[in-house]
Amino acid sequence: MRVLILAATTGGGHMRAADALKEYILSQDENAEIKIEDVIEYISPFVNKAVTGGYVYMAKNTPTMYGTFYKSIDDENSPVNRTVEMVTVSFKKRLMPLIEEFKPDIIVTTHSLATELYASLKKLLGLKIPIISILTDFAIHQTYIYEGVDAYVVSSRKMVDDLVSRGVERVRVYPYGIPVKQEFYKEIDRLTAFESEGLDPELPTILIMAGSFGVTDILKIYHKIVKSPEDFQIIVITGKNEKLYDNFERYLKRITIKNTLAEINEIIKPNSKKRRRIASKPTKLLYFTNEVEKYMHMADLIVTKPGGLTVTEAISVGLPMAIFKAIPGQEEQNADFLVNKNMAVRLEKDKTCTTMITRLLREPDRLDGMKKSIREFSKGNSAKNIYILMQELIDRNK
Repeated sequence: MRVLILAATTGGGHMRAADALKEYILSQDENAEIKIEDVIEYISPFVNKAVTGGYVYMAKNTPTMYGTFYKSIDDENSPVNRTVEMVTVSFKKRLMPLIEEFKPDIIVTTHSLATELYASLKKLLGLKIPIISILTDFAIHQTYIYEGVDAYVVSSRKMVDDLVSRGVERVRVYPYGIPVKQEFYKEIDRLTAFESEGLDPELPTILIMAGSFGVTDILKIYHKIVKSPEDFQIIVITGKNEKLYDNFERYLKRITIKNTLAEINEIIKPNSKKRRRIASKPTKLLYFTNEVEKYMHMADLIVTKPGGLTVTEAISVGLPMAIFKAIPGQEEQNADFLVNKNMAVRLEKDKTCTTMITRLLREPDRLDGMKKSIREFSKGNSAKNIYILMQELIDRNK
Protein backbone atom coordinates (compact mmCIF):
# COMPACT_ATOMS: atom_id res chain seq x y z
CA MET A 1 0.00 0.00 0.00
CA ARG A 2 1.33 3.39 -1.04
CA VAL A 3 -0.35 6.27 0.79
CA LEU A 4 0.16 9.97 0.12
CA ILE A 5 -1.12 12.11 3.00
CA LEU A 6 -1.52 15.78 2.14
CA ALA A 7 -1.55 17.99 5.24
CA ALA A 8 -0.58 21.56 6.19
CA THR A 9 1.01 23.45 9.05
CA THR A 10 -1.76 26.03 9.56
CA GLY A 11 -2.18 24.94 13.17
CA GLY A 12 -0.61 21.74 14.44
CA GLY A 13 -3.68 19.52 14.21
CA HIS A 14 -3.56 18.68 10.50
CA MET A 15 -0.05 17.25 10.77
CA ARG A 16 -0.81 15.42 14.05
CA ALA A 17 -3.75 13.66 12.42
CA ALA A 18 -1.52 12.69 9.49
CA ASP A 19 1.18 11.35 11.82
CA ALA A 20 -1.36 9.36 13.82
CA LEU A 21 -2.76 7.71 10.68
CA LYS A 22 0.72 6.91 9.41
CA GLU A 23 1.64 5.33 12.75
CA TYR A 24 -1.44 3.09 12.69
CA ILE A 25 -0.97 2.00 9.07
CA LEU A 26 2.63 0.98 9.74
CA SER A 27 1.54 -0.94 12.84
CA GLN A 28 -0.69 -3.03 10.57
CA ASP A 29 1.54 -3.21 7.49
CA GLU A 30 5.26 -2.62 8.01
CA ASN A 31 5.79 -2.75 4.24
CA ALA A 32 3.41 0.11 3.56
CA GLU A 33 4.97 3.21 2.03
CA ILE A 34 3.55 6.41 3.43
CA LYS A 35 4.52 9.94 2.54
CA ILE A 36 3.25 12.97 4.46
CA GLU A 37 3.57 16.22 2.53
CA ASP A 38 2.94 19.77 3.66
CA VAL A 39 0.90 20.55 0.57
CA ILE A 40 1.01 24.34 0.78
CA GLU A 41 4.78 24.38 1.26
CA TYR A 42 5.13 21.95 -1.65
CA ILE A 43 3.18 24.02 -4.16
CA SER A 44 4.73 27.32 -3.05
CA PRO A 45 6.86 28.25 -0.01
CA PHE A 46 5.75 31.84 -0.58
CA VAL A 47 2.07 30.91 -0.47
CA ASN A 48 2.69 28.75 2.60
CA LYS A 49 4.32 31.66 4.41
CA ALA A 50 1.49 33.98 3.42
CA VAL A 51 -1.31 31.55 4.34
CA THR A 52 0.23 30.30 7.58
CA GLY A 53 1.45 33.73 8.64
CA GLY A 54 -1.86 35.31 7.72
CA TYR A 55 -3.80 32.72 9.72
CA VAL A 56 -1.63 33.19 12.81
CA TYR A 57 -1.76 36.98 12.58
CA MET A 58 -5.53 37.17 12.13
CA ALA A 59 -6.26 34.55 14.78
CA LYS A 60 -4.06 36.32 17.33
CA ASN A 61 -4.62 39.99 16.52
CA THR A 62 -7.93 40.30 14.68
CA PRO A 63 -10.03 37.25 15.63
CA THR A 64 -13.30 38.97 14.73
CA MET A 65 -12.00 39.69 11.24
CA TYR A 66 -10.84 36.09 10.95
CA GLY A 67 -14.29 34.89 11.97
CA THR A 68 -15.89 37.10 9.32
CA PHE A 69 -13.49 35.77 6.68
CA TYR A 70 -14.11 32.16 7.77
CA LYS A 71 -17.86 32.66 7.54
CA SER A 72 -17.63 34.35 4.14
CA ILE A 73 -15.78 31.45 2.52
CA ASP A 74 -18.34 29.00 3.93
CA ASP A 75 -20.73 30.24 1.24
CA GLU A 76 -19.83 28.69 -2.12
CA ASN A 77 -21.47 31.61 -3.96
CA SER A 78 -19.75 34.42 -2.08
CA PRO A 79 -17.27 36.59 -4.03
CA VAL A 80 -14.62 35.96 -1.36
CA ASN A 81 -14.98 32.19 -1.66
CA ARG A 82 -14.86 32.28 -5.46
CA THR A 83 -11.75 34.47 -5.38
CA VAL A 84 -9.95 32.20 -2.90
CA GLU A 85 -10.91 29.11 -4.89
CA MET A 86 -9.73 30.67 -8.16
CA VAL A 87 -6.32 31.52 -6.64
CA THR A 88 -5.75 28.16 -4.92
CA VAL A 89 -6.95 25.99 -7.79
CA SER A 90 -4.51 27.76 -10.10
CA PHE A 91 -1.74 25.91 -8.25
CA LYS A 92 -3.27 22.45 -8.68
CA LYS A 93 -0.98 21.29 -11.49
CA ARG A 94 2.02 21.79 -9.20
CA LEU A 95 0.91 18.62 -7.40
CA MET A 96 1.47 16.41 -10.44
CA PRO A 97 5.25 15.89 -10.01
CA LEU A 98 4.63 14.66 -6.47
CA ILE A 99 1.90 12.27 -7.58
CA GLU A 100 3.85 11.00 -10.59
CA GLU A 101 6.99 10.42 -8.53
CA PHE A 102 5.37 8.72 -5.52
CA LYS A 103 2.62 6.86 -7.44
CA PRO A 104 0.18 6.52 -4.51
CA ASP A 105 -2.59 3.92 -4.38
CA ILE A 106 -4.67 6.41 -2.40
CA ILE A 107 -4.51 10.03 -1.27
CA VAL A 108 -5.65 11.17 2.18
CA THR A 109 -6.08 14.86 3.03
CA THR A 110 -6.27 16.46 6.47
CA HIS A 111 -6.62 20.05 5.28
CA SER A 112 -9.32 21.66 3.15
CA LEU A 113 -6.83 23.25 0.75
CA ALA A 114 -5.22 19.87 0.12
CA THR A 115 -8.66 18.44 -0.64
CA GLU A 116 -9.43 21.29 -3.02
CA LEU A 117 -6.12 21.00 -4.89
CA TYR A 118 -6.23 17.26 -5.54
CA ALA A 119 -10.01 17.06 -6.13
CA SER A 120 -9.82 19.79 -8.80
CA LEU A 121 -6.74 18.16 -10.36
CA LYS A 122 -8.49 14.79 -10.34
CA LYS A 123 -11.47 16.27 -12.17
CA LEU A 124 -9.32 18.21 -14.66
CA LEU A 125 -7.10 15.27 -15.69
CA GLY A 126 -9.48 12.39 -15.07
CA LEU A 127 -7.23 10.84 -12.42
CA LYS A 128 -8.44 7.63 -10.79
CA ILE A 129 -6.51 7.67 -7.51
CA PRO A 130 -9.16 7.70 -4.75
CA ILE A 131 -9.17 10.44 -2.13
CA ILE A 132 -10.30 10.45 1.51
CA SER A 133 -10.86 13.82 3.16
CA ILE A 134 -10.52 13.85 6.96
CA LEU A 135 -12.21 16.86 8.57
CA THR A 136 -10.16 17.84 11.63
CA ASP A 137 -12.83 19.95 13.35
CA PHE A 138 -16.33 19.35 14.70
CA ALA A 139 -18.34 21.34 12.16
CA ILE A 140 -18.72 21.33 8.39
CA HIS A 141 -17.21 24.00 6.18
CA GLN A 142 -17.79 24.53 2.46
CA THR A 143 -14.06 24.49 1.65
CA TYR A 144 -13.94 20.73 2.26
CA ILE A 145 -16.69 19.89 -0.23
CA TYR A 146 -15.61 19.03 -3.77
CA GLU A 147 -16.73 16.76 -6.56
CA GLY A 148 -14.48 13.74 -6.83
CA VAL A 149 -13.89 13.15 -3.11
CA ASP A 150 -14.51 9.44 -2.61
CA ALA A 151 -14.99 9.54 1.16
CA TYR A 152 -15.34 12.10 3.93
CA VAL A 153 -14.36 11.17 7.50
CA VAL A 154 -16.15 13.29 10.11
CA SER A 155 -16.50 13.34 13.89
CA SER A 156 -20.24 12.99 14.47
CA ARG A 157 -23.60 11.92 13.04
CA LYS A 158 -24.61 15.57 12.92
CA MET A 159 -21.71 16.30 10.58
CA VAL A 160 -22.93 13.47 8.35
CA ASP A 161 -26.36 15.13 8.14
CA ASP A 162 -24.80 18.54 7.54
CA LEU A 163 -22.73 17.25 4.62
CA VAL A 164 -25.78 15.53 3.15
CA SER A 165 -27.73 18.79 3.43
CA ARG A 166 -24.97 20.41 1.33
CA GLY A 167 -25.36 17.87 -1.44
CA VAL A 168 -22.89 15.13 -0.49
CA GLU A 169 -24.13 11.56 -0.88
CA ARG A 170 -24.63 9.90 2.52
CA VAL A 171 -22.80 6.77 1.38
CA ARG A 172 -19.62 8.83 1.02
CA VAL A 173 -19.61 10.11 4.61
CA TYR A 174 -18.17 8.10 7.51
CA PRO A 175 -18.47 9.25 11.17
CA TYR A 176 -15.20 7.61 12.22
CA GLY A 177 -13.69 10.58 14.02
CA ILE A 178 -10.27 12.25 13.84
CA PRO A 179 -7.32 9.85 14.15
CA VAL A 180 -5.00 10.29 17.14
CA LYS A 181 -1.97 8.28 18.18
CA GLN A 182 -2.76 4.96 19.85
CA GLU A 183 -0.89 5.97 23.03
CA PHE A 184 -3.84 8.17 23.96
CA TYR A 185 -6.03 5.07 24.31
CA LYS A 186 -3.59 3.19 26.54
CA GLU A 187 -3.86 3.36 30.32
CA ILE A 188 -0.80 4.47 32.29
CA ASP A 189 0.59 3.65 35.73
CA ARG A 190 -0.69 6.82 37.38
CA LEU A 191 1.23 6.43 40.64
CA THR A 192 4.53 6.01 38.80
CA ALA A 193 3.71 8.94 36.52
CA PHE A 194 2.96 11.29 39.43
CA GLU A 195 6.06 10.22 41.32
CA SER A 196 8.27 10.74 38.26
CA GLU A 197 6.90 14.27 37.83
CA GLY A 198 7.18 15.18 41.51
CA LEU A 199 3.42 15.63 41.84
CA ASP A 200 0.91 14.42 44.44
CA PRO A 201 -1.28 11.54 43.15
CA GLU A 202 -3.92 12.42 45.78
CA LEU A 203 -4.44 15.99 44.60
CA PRO A 204 -6.83 16.87 41.76
CA THR A 205 -4.77 17.86 38.71
CA ILE A 206 -5.57 20.55 36.16
CA LEU A 207 -3.72 20.51 32.84
CA ILE A 208 -3.35 23.80 30.96
CA MET A 209 -2.46 23.43 27.28
CA ALA A 210 -1.55 26.84 25.95
CA GLY A 211 -0.94 26.03 22.31
CA SER A 212 0.85 28.36 19.94
CA PHE A 213 -1.16 31.50 20.69
CA GLY A 214 -1.23 33.98 23.53
CA VAL A 215 0.92 34.95 26.49
CA THR A 216 -1.13 37.48 28.40
CA ASP A 217 -4.35 35.46 28.12
CA ILE A 218 -2.76 32.30 29.53
CA LEU A 219 -1.12 34.10 32.45
CA LYS A 220 -4.41 35.85 33.25
CA ILE A 221 -6.29 32.56 33.26
CA TYR A 222 -3.65 30.90 35.43
CA HIS A 223 -3.72 33.87 37.83
CA LYS A 224 -7.51 33.53 38.15
CA ILE A 225 -7.54 29.74 38.49
CA VAL A 226 -5.05 29.63 41.37
CA LYS A 227 -7.33 31.93 43.39
CA SER A 228 -9.73 29.01 43.85
CA PRO A 229 -9.91 27.96 47.52
CA GLU A 230 -9.83 24.28 46.50
CA ASP A 231 -6.64 22.23 46.81
CA PHE A 232 -5.26 21.10 43.45
CA GLN A 233 -2.09 21.10 41.38
CA ILE A 234 -1.45 22.35 37.86
CA ILE A 235 0.53 21.13 34.87
CA VAL A 236 1.20 23.81 32.23
CA ILE A 237 2.40 22.83 28.73
CA THR A 238 3.37 25.84 26.64
CA GLY A 239 4.25 23.94 23.46
CA LYS A 240 6.93 25.55 21.30
CA ASN A 241 6.00 28.99 22.53
CA GLU A 242 9.29 30.24 23.96
CA LYS A 243 7.94 33.65 24.88
CA LEU A 244 5.09 32.11 26.87
CA TYR A 245 7.40 29.63 28.60
CA ASP A 246 9.88 32.35 29.60
CA ASN A 247 7.10 34.62 30.89
CA PHE A 248 5.52 31.79 32.83
CA GLU A 249 8.85 30.83 34.37
CA ARG A 250 9.47 34.41 35.53
CA TYR A 251 5.91 34.67 36.81
CA LEU A 252 6.20 31.50 38.90
CA LYS A 253 9.59 32.53 40.30
CA ARG A 254 8.16 35.92 41.28
CA ILE A 255 5.29 34.26 43.13
CA THR A 256 7.68 31.89 44.92
CA ILE A 257 10.00 34.69 46.02
CA LYS A 258 7.18 36.93 47.27
CA ASN A 259 5.52 34.12 49.21
CA THR A 260 8.84 33.02 50.71
CA LEU A 261 9.51 36.57 51.87
CA ALA A 262 6.03 36.69 53.39
CA GLU A 263 6.71 33.48 55.32
CA ILE A 264 10.07 34.77 56.58
CA ASN A 265 8.46 38.03 57.65
CA GLU A 266 5.84 36.15 59.66
CA ILE A 267 8.59 34.27 61.51
CA ILE A 268 10.85 37.27 62.17
CA LYS A 269 8.10 39.76 62.96
CA PRO A 270 5.01 37.73 63.91
CA ASN A 271 3.17 40.75 65.29
CA SER A 272 3.99 43.16 62.49
CA LYS A 273 1.88 43.90 59.46
CA LYS A 274 1.98 40.79 57.29
CA ARG A 275 3.25 40.81 53.76
CA ARG A 276 0.53 40.03 51.27
CA ARG A 277 0.79 36.45 50.02
CA ILE A 278 -0.02 35.68 46.39
CA ALA A 279 -2.44 32.86 45.62
CA SER A 280 -0.56 29.87 44.24
CA LYS A 281 -0.85 26.15 43.59
CA PRO A 282 1.84 23.48 43.05
CA THR A 283 2.71 23.89 39.35
CA LYS A 284 4.71 21.82 36.87
CA LEU A 285 5.80 23.94 33.91
CA LEU A 286 6.71 22.17 30.67
CA TYR A 287 7.90 23.35 27.29
CA PHE A 288 7.35 21.10 24.26
CA THR A 289 6.76 17.44 25.12
CA ASN A 290 6.21 14.22 23.18
CA GLU A 291 4.27 12.80 26.14
CA VAL A 292 1.09 14.84 26.00
CA GLU A 293 -0.93 11.64 26.40
CA LYS A 294 0.75 10.94 29.77
CA TYR A 295 -0.16 14.35 31.16
CA MET A 296 -3.71 14.06 29.85
CA HIS A 297 -4.07 10.70 31.60
CA MET A 298 -2.80 12.29 34.82
CA ALA A 299 -5.25 15.20 34.67
CA ASP A 300 -8.81 15.50 35.99
CA LEU A 301 -9.59 18.55 33.82
CA ILE A 302 -7.91 20.28 30.90
CA VAL A 303 -8.04 24.02 30.29
CA THR A 304 -7.44 24.60 26.59
CA LYS A 305 -8.38 26.33 23.39
CA PRO A 306 -10.76 24.13 21.35
CA GLY A 307 -8.47 23.09 18.49
CA GLY A 308 -9.77 19.98 16.74
CA LEU A 309 -6.84 17.66 17.52
CA THR A 310 -6.26 18.74 21.13
CA VAL A 311 -9.96 18.26 21.77
CA THR A 312 -9.95 14.82 20.12
CA GLU A 313 -6.91 13.77 22.16
CA ALA A 314 -8.68 14.86 25.35
CA ILE A 315 -11.78 12.90 24.33
CA SER A 316 -9.64 9.81 23.67
CA VAL A 317 -8.45 9.78 27.31
CA GLY A 318 -11.87 10.69 28.73
CA LEU A 319 -10.75 14.12 29.94
CA PRO A 320 -13.35 16.87 30.61
CA MET A 321 -12.51 20.27 29.14
CA ALA A 322 -12.73 23.91 30.17
CA ILE A 323 -12.59 25.94 26.97
CA PHE A 324 -11.18 29.45 26.76
CA LYS A 325 -10.66 32.11 24.08
CA ALA A 326 -12.20 30.24 21.15
CA ILE A 327 -11.33 31.99 17.89
CA PRO A 328 -14.48 32.86 15.87
CA GLY A 329 -14.77 30.24 13.16
CA GLN A 330 -13.87 26.58 13.56
CA GLU A 331 -12.79 26.91 17.22
CA GLU A 332 -16.05 28.63 18.15
CA GLN A 333 -17.98 25.86 16.38
CA ASN A 334 -15.90 23.22 18.14
CA ALA A 335 -16.62 24.85 21.50
CA ASP A 336 -20.38 24.98 20.82
CA PHE A 337 -20.39 21.29 19.91
CA LEU A 338 -18.44 20.24 23.01
CA VAL A 339 -20.58 22.26 25.41
CA ASN A 340 -23.83 21.04 23.82
CA LYS A 341 -22.60 17.44 24.19
CA ASN A 342 -21.69 18.02 27.89
CA MET A 343 -18.01 17.31 27.26
CA ALA A 344 -16.79 20.82 28.12
CA VAL A 345 -17.63 24.07 29.88
CA ARG A 346 -16.73 27.57 28.76
CA LEU A 347 -14.53 29.98 30.65
CA GLU A 348 -16.32 32.98 29.20
CA LYS A 349 -14.47 35.77 30.98
CA ASP A 350 -11.45 36.06 33.24
CA LYS A 351 -13.68 36.67 36.26
CA THR A 352 -15.52 33.37 35.78
CA CYS A 353 -12.38 31.21 35.79
CA THR A 354 -12.09 30.97 39.56
CA THR A 355 -15.80 30.32 40.05
CA MET A 356 -16.07 27.72 37.29
CA ILE A 357 -12.99 25.74 38.31
CA THR A 358 -14.04 25.80 41.98
CA ARG A 359 -17.54 24.62 41.08
CA LEU A 360 -16.26 21.73 38.95
CA LEU A 361 -13.87 20.52 41.65
CA ARG A 362 -16.58 20.75 44.27
CA GLU A 363 -19.09 18.86 42.12
CA PRO A 364 -17.48 15.51 41.28
CA ASP A 365 -20.82 14.26 39.96
CA ARG A 366 -20.71 16.96 37.30
CA LEU A 367 -17.21 15.96 36.23
CA ASP A 368 -18.28 12.32 36.21
CA GLY A 369 -21.23 13.24 34.00
CA MET A 370 -18.88 14.96 31.55
CA LYS A 371 -16.61 11.90 31.54
CA LYS A 372 -19.62 9.69 30.80
CA SER A 373 -20.61 11.91 27.86
CA ILE A 374 -17.06 11.72 26.52
CA ARG A 375 -16.96 7.91 26.78
CA GLU A 376 -20.23 7.67 24.87
CA PHE A 377 -18.92 9.94 22.12
CA SER A 378 -15.33 8.68 21.86
CA LYS A 379 -14.27 7.14 18.52
CA GLY A 380 -11.56 4.76 19.72
CA ASN A 381 -11.27 2.92 16.42
CA SER A 382 -10.88 5.95 14.15
CA ALA A 383 -7.48 5.08 12.64
CA LYS A 384 -8.47 1.42 12.31
CA ASN A 385 -11.71 2.25 10.52
CA ILE A 386 -9.98 4.73 8.19
CA TYR A 387 -7.36 2.08 7.36
CA ILE A 388 -10.09 -0.43 6.45
CA LEU A 389 -11.84 2.22 4.35
CA MET A 390 -8.57 2.93 2.53
CA GLN A 391 -8.19 -0.75 1.65
CA GLU A 392 -11.77 -0.90 0.36
CA LEU A 393 -11.29 2.13 -1.88
CA ILE A 394 -7.98 0.83 -3.24
CA ASP A 395 -9.55 -2.56 -4.02
CA ARG A 396 -12.51 -0.86 -5.66
CA ASN A 397 -10.16 1.16 -7.87
CA LYS A 398 -8.25 -1.86 -9.22
